Amino acid sequence: MAAPTLPSRTQWTVADLLARFGPILAARIRTNPAPGTATEADVIEIHNREKRLYELVDGILVEKTMGYHESYLALLLGHLLNSFVIPRRLGLVAGEAGMLRLAAGLVRIPDVSFVSWDRLPDRQIPREPIPHLAPDLAVEVLSASNTPKEMDEKLHDYFAAGAKLVWYVDPAAKTVTVFIRPEKGMILRENQTLDGGSVLPGFSLRLAELFAEPAPPKP
Repeated sequence: MAAPTLPSRTQWTVADLLARFGPILAARIRTNPAPGTATEADVIEIHNREKRLYELVDGILVEKTMGYHESYLALLLGHLLNSFVIPRRLGLVAGEAGMLRLAAGLVRIPDVSFVSWDRLPDRQIPREPIPHLAPDLAVEVLSASNTPKEMDEKLHDYFAAGAKLVWYVDPAAKTVTVFIRPEKGMILRENQTLDGGSVLPGFSLRLAELFAEPAPPKP
């Protein structure tokens, strides 16, 4: 039996896209440029012009979407990581617009990322819009628009590029799934403590603190 023919760079159908990403919202797939033809230049140009973030996968632009709550959690977690990283001079923490080239033609945008100094060219902050970097730690805050297939592939991409630790934060379930390899994650619940493992030894965070609802001041 002949091997199935894969879609060419310019011939992605709706069925192909569903098979590639799972039941993803159609609005998250950019159709101009056509799926299969996009490049890093398109990622940068669209971000500069429209202030929208797209990941680049197989020449396809997939919009990175976050709700207010997800953005709040990402910023809070980034702040807590920075408070640990900066005084110890361990490296850099980037937020939800920190685009990374994990491989040629593959751009991922973790909601929070930590990169140690040893991974940074010349041990300096990259100035290019999409540096070729693999994070030591990548954090994704899950939203309703993410599909399991999409997140599973993203997880494998991070580790294939050299990531050592990945956290998937689930705001709805109030859990964090910790991965030190893509095959299996450990689920931590609200009454447990998240730690930095071998990537950020000494860092710890009670998940009850992360998921706590901020209280307004009393009148």
